[in-house]
Amino acid sequence: EGIGNFEKQEVNIAELIAGKKVAIFGVPGAFTPGCSKSHLPSFIEAQDELKAKGVELTICIATNDLYVMEAWGRTSGGAAAGIRFLSDHQAELSRALGLSIESPILPRTKRFSLIAENGVVTHYFSSAEAASDTWAPNVLSKL
Repeated sequence: EGIGNFEKQEVNIAELIAGKKVAIFGVPGAFTPGCSKSHLPSFIEAQDELKAKGVELTICIATNDLYVMEAWGRTSGGAAAGIRFLSDHQAELSRALGLSIESPILPRTKRFSLIAENGVVTHYFSSAEAASDTWAPNVLSKL
């Protein structure tokens, strides 16, 4: 009781983005202040501009479970804007990208954004100097 009535789907990220120009952004946690007040809204607001520049799909990943990611996408307006929310609950993708923050409780994803075309990363945006480097306006400036 209390759990959404949607089914878990395994997603192969390589298959999902094959043949497409995509924007992917990772956040340390759904519903966290910086992610909810700045990072995610920047991509919600930029959806029309991203699409106009050829981005076919925007994906948000975090290590939260699928129920949290679904709820965040739904309540934030991100899913309605066309952003796909994916749970990386075991940090497999985050670790493969070298972008995991290990902790004894729960691994997190470092804040990042990237543009990939047909599965190849063409632009990468790190939060090492400033979180805002990973927000949508910076991504748009490189397209």
